[in-house]
Amino acid sequence: MLHELERAGVSVFERGWLSSNNILLHGDDNHAGVVVDTGYWIHAEQTVGLLRQALRGRPLARIVNTHLHSDHCGGNAAIQAAFGCTIDVPAGESAVVDAWAEDALTYKATGQHCPRFTRQGSIHVPSLVGAGRWQWEAIASPGHDPRSFALYQPELEVLISADALWENGFGVVFPELEGGSAFADVRRTLDAFSRLRVRHVIPGHGAPFGDMPAAIGRALHRLEGFEKDPRKHALHAVKVLIKFRLLETQKESWSSLRAWLSRASYFEKVRRHHFSDTDPSGWIESLLTDMANRGAVILEGDSIRNA
Repeated sequence: MLHELERAGVSVFERGWLSSNNILLHGDDNHAGVVVDTGYWIHAEQTVGLLRQALRGRPLARIVNTHLHSDHCGGNAAIQAAFGCTIDVPAGESAVVDAWAEDALTYKATGQHCPRFTRQGSIHVPSLVGAGRWQWEAIASPGHDPRSFALYQPELEVLISADALWENGFGVVFPELEGGSAFADVRRTLDAFSRLRVRHVIPGHGAPFGDMPAAIGRALHRLEGFEKDPRKHALHAVKVLIKFRLLETQKESWSSLRAWLSRASYFEKVRRHHFSDTDPSGWIESLLTDMANRGAVILEGDSIRNA
C-alpha cells in the first residue's frame, strides 16, 4: 500500500500516538509540496527533519490542518519557520486562530500546549483543495471535532480521514465532553465516508489501511456502545487525556498531576456532568487505579509513570 501511495506522490509519516500522522503530498515541476497535519509540538524538530529528508530540496508551499487539536497542528510554527510555507486551517477556526483564543481552541481545556502560529488561508467545505499533484475534495467530518474535514482524492481512491475514522474506531468526541450532542455527527460522518469509493485510508493515528467497510463497521459498533452509555465515552475520554499527558512527560508526581488536572477544565466538566456524586480526589484516584490495572500506567509510590 505505501509503495503505491509513494508512486502517486503521497508520503505517510506514521507517528506515535502523541503526534498525529503527517501526510506529505509531493509536488512536481509545476506544483510545490503540501503537508497535511504536523504532529505535537515536542516532536516539531523531528517533523522538520522528516520533511527535509522527504522533500530533497524541493519547496514546501503549504500546511493544511484537518482540525486544530494540538497533536495535529503543534508543529505548524516550527515548520512555517523552517520552510516559509503558508498555513490553511478549517474556515470555522480562522477567527479563533487569528485571536489565538486558547479556550476556544481547547488547549487550556485539555491541558495541552500548541505554539502560536499565524494562518494565511482557510479551507471551506465542501471545496476542492489543490495539494501536491492532485485536487482533493474537502469533506466535512464533524464528530471528533465539529469543524474537522477529511480529504478525498477520487482518482487515487484515497481518503485522509484524520481522527474521524481509524482502523479500530475514531477519536474522542470532544463536543460531548462540553455537554453537547455529537454522536449523531459521528454517525453522519461515517455514513458519508461509506458512500465514497476508497482503496486506501490514511488515518490521523495508526497505519494506513485498505478495508474501509470493515473499519466503519467497527467504528459503528463502538459508537453504539457510547450512545447507549455516554458515561462509558466520558471515562474513555478522560483516560485518553491522562495517557496523552504521560506520553508527553513520561512520569508525574501525584501533586504535579493533580495540579495539571486542575488546569484542564475537561476533567471537572466530565465529573460534574457524568459523575457528580463522586468526590473529585477519589474519582481521579479510581481512574488511575483502573488505568494501572489495564496496564496503561504504572503507579509507583507517589508517582505515576507511563507504561
